[in-house]
Amino acid sequence: MPIRWSAVKVSDAMDMAEEFVNKAAEPLGQAKIVAKEAREIANLPEYMDTRLVGLIAQIERIDNVKDRIKSVRASIPNVAIEEERARLKHGSQQSLI
Repeated sequence: MPIRWSAVKVSDAMDMAEEFVNKAAEPLGQAKIVAKEAREIANLPEYMDTRLVGLIAQIERIDNVKDRIKSVRASIPNVAIEEERARLKHGSQQSLI
C-alpha cells in the first residue's frame, strides 16, 4: 500500500525543527550555567533552590526534544523518501494508479 503522505515534507520539517533546536541549545546551555551558579549564592533559601533546580531540569529537556526529532526521522520509511525524491525529480504529476 503506497504512502499517501509526503515523507520528504516530514523529513524536511524535521531538518528545520532540528535547526531551530540547535540554535536554541547554546543560549539554553548558558542559561543552565547561570542557574547553577545562582544555586551557589550564599544563604539562598531552600524554596529558591528548589525553583532553580526545576529551571535547570526544564532546560535539560531540550535533549528530549532532540530525541523526539530522531524518533520522527526513524519512523519515516527510507524507501518512501527515496521513491518520493525520485518521483519529484521527474515532476510532481501524481500517478493515476
